[in-house]
Amino acid sequence: MTAQATQTDPEIGARQRRLRILARTDRATLEAALAALPAPPAWRRLKQPETGLAMVRGRAGGVGQRFNLGEMTVSRCVVTLESDGKMGVGYVQGRDRRRAELVAVFDALSQDADGAEKIEQLLIAPVEQKLATERATRAAKVAATKVDFFTLVRGED
Repeated sequence: MTAQATQTDPEIGARQRRLRILARTDRATLEAALAALPAPPAWRRLKQPETGLAMVRGRAGGVGQRFNLGEMTVSRCVVTLESDGKMGVGYVQGRDRRRAELVAVFDALSQDADGAEKIEQLLIAPVEQKLATERATRAAKVAATKVDFFTLVRGED
């Protein structure tokens, strides 16, 4: 690993986190956040929104050999901001092309430190909190149905 790659790792990690949260954000929330911006950006599509399939792979127990689980529908888009040329990408599960485009726009807007901070406050932090709450609720429901199995040994051989 080069020194330059080591210096950008926190930036890469932060962008991956933003993209992960944006990909799970519903379209209405993205549209509302775009409308809430003081000056909505102008952008140009570098790659038109398109829908295709992606192979989903799994591992038995999370550590075993990989196997193909199946395919899922994915929409993607690449945009560039007309103001400064920053490029953003958007990948979302499903067929919502507009949502993929909006994810790409927010990715492009968050390419610099100032933009990343604004997007974090406006969109990322509230959505991340909402997703954490939903995950905790789901985990509580699952925990309520947990069954512990045990085996009794008679002591005879």
